[in-house]
Order: sequence, then structure tokens, then C-alpha cells
Amino acid sequence: MDGMFAGDYRSAVRGQGMEFEEVRGYVPGDDVRHIDWNVTARTGHPFIKVFREERQAEVALVVDVSGSTFVGTGGRDGETDRRRQMARVAGGLAYAAHRNRDRISLVTFTDRIEAHLPARQAKGHIWAVLKQVYEGAPSSRGTDLNLALQHVGRTHRRRSVIIVVSDFLDRGDWDRTLAVLARKHQVYAICVTDPLDEALPFKGLVRVHDAETGRMQLVDARSLRQAATPGRRVERIKKTGALPIVLSTQDDPFRVLRRAFQAKAGRR
Repeated sequence: MDGMFAGDYRSAVRGQGMEFEEVRGYVPGDDVRHIDWNVTARTGHPFIKVFREERQAEVALVVDVSGSTFVGTGGRDGETDRRRQMARVAGGLAYAAHRNRDRISLVTFTDRIEAHLPARQAKGHIWAVLKQVYEGAPSSRGTDLNLALQHVGRTHRRRSVIIVVSDFLDRGDWDRTLAVLARKHQVYAICVTDPLDEALPFKGLVRVHDAETGRMQLVDARSLRQAATPGRRVERIKKTGALPIVLSTQDDPFRVLRRAFQAKAGRR
């Protein structure tokens, strides 16, 4: 996970940092120590170097722990459901952010806010985040993604890197709130899926157990397969301006994350 975030975001403030930004004309009052003598000599007019100010970033992890996340076909080890895959992702990202000397906060949610750990950088705080994402026992099983996103919007006034880890199986009006966050923050939406999402082995009417309500329901398997495929969820995320990352319970989560972050760095 080392270097996962390296160079992924920069301060919006130009100042006295180490990263060169541009050369511009000298204005009275500028620090003469930053004069670019090469450009000045070529043009005959004074120019100075402008740098990008370095600031400690804040990474906010928003992790779904609702009942639907405890469903899965077992992954490559026979034990991986969405919940365990999400814990691996959140734990790995928390570690990577800590290694990058960033502050990390955590919000876990169902249809309520289950836990909120404010942003800190201490090593003990990282262990608290890891313990919460792996061992935290939710008090509810429903899903209200919109509630969680609104909570994050209220608690993160400064521009941050917000990473939402969920299966996005919520028919609520969460996309509008996600779009608001994406306009102010750098938002990643990690959509964790399972082969069951697209390959239900059943046909006709089947009786299923709802993992969030606990009710047994008789449904048409065909309509169930078409209701919220990973593709539809990703399209909904893309429209908000957030960057979607699709991750199956069958995948090695760290390989997928590395490819996604490296591809973004390459495009930039």
C-alpha cells in the first residue's frame, strides 16, 4: 500500500512549497529570492518562480456496514463477503494514508451513523480505524447512504479526499448529495460487488431472504438480476462527478486499487 496516494492530490494554494508550478512576471512585493534568472535574462524583464504550497491532506473513509454487505459467494478464499472485502479496502487505505502522513477520519453507517472517528494522524488512531472496520458490530441492518454523505459534508468543511466504500445498493436519493461532495472534494466511490449481482443461478419465482429487513419475499429472479447491476450503479456514480472503482469479492483489492490510482495519476 506504500505510495498509494503519492502525488494524487495537491494543495489548491500557491505558496512556498517544494513543487514548481509556473513562472510569472515579477510584481513589486514578490520575494526576490524566487526570481528566475534564466527567464529574466532571456526576456529582459523580471520573472519569478511560483511553487505549490504543501499542506497535510485529510482522507475521509465512509464505509457501509449494512446488512447487504454480509452477503457474498466467498471470494477466492471461500470466506470473503462484501463486508470483509470492504474492511480490507478501508484498512489498506487507512494504512496508506498514514504512511503518507495524512490525517484519517472514519464514518461507518447503516441507516444511521454507526461510528465516527474524527481525523487524526497518530499510529494509535490507525489501529482504532482498523479495529472498527474489521470488528465493529452495527446496531442496525438497513441502508441510508444519503444520510452518511450528508454527515460527511457537514463534518468536512476543508477540501478533503473522501472515499466511499459501499455496495451502493440503496434506491434512495444519494446521488445528488454525492454530486455536491464531488464539486468540493476529491471523491472516490469504491463499489464492492459479488458474482451473485449478475449471475443469479435461479429462474422464475424464487423465495429470498432480505439481509436488511429480515423478511422472506417471493420475487421474479429475472427482475432481481436487472434491478441494480454493477453497471447501473457505476453509471449512477459517474453522473455525480465522483470517480468509481469497481471491486469484486473475487479480486485482490490492493491490485485493483493500485491500478485505479496509477491510471488516474497517468491521466493527470
